[in-house]
Amino acid sequence: MAINPINSNVNSLNKINSSLLTQNTTDENQKDVSFIDYLYKAIEGVDSLQKEAEAQTELFISGRSQNPYDMAIASEKASLALSFTLQIRNKILDAYNEIMRMQV
Repeated sequence: MAINPINSNVNSLNKINSSLLTQNTTDENQKDVSFIDYLYKAIEGVDSLQKEAEAQTELFISGRSQNPYDMAIASEKASLALSFTLQIRNKILDAYNEIMRMQV
């Protein structure tokens, strides 16, 4: 019974990993987005979910929509997005306070 070396398989995996790493770095260079831009986009997304929930609620109250599930789903999405955003804000403030407590 012959024992085949695994070096060829490892080398092929290394080639795949290196090609993936170069793809990721080129993608990151093309998408050079700052942290503040990312936060603004996230807040705009939460705002749009809030507006969608308000619109669905208005449609249901006015009688133009007979489906209360759309209103409930939109409201829950907005609630979860807002809760998630508040948790992120709390974590950022905790990190800031921790940095400010550091002695230099």
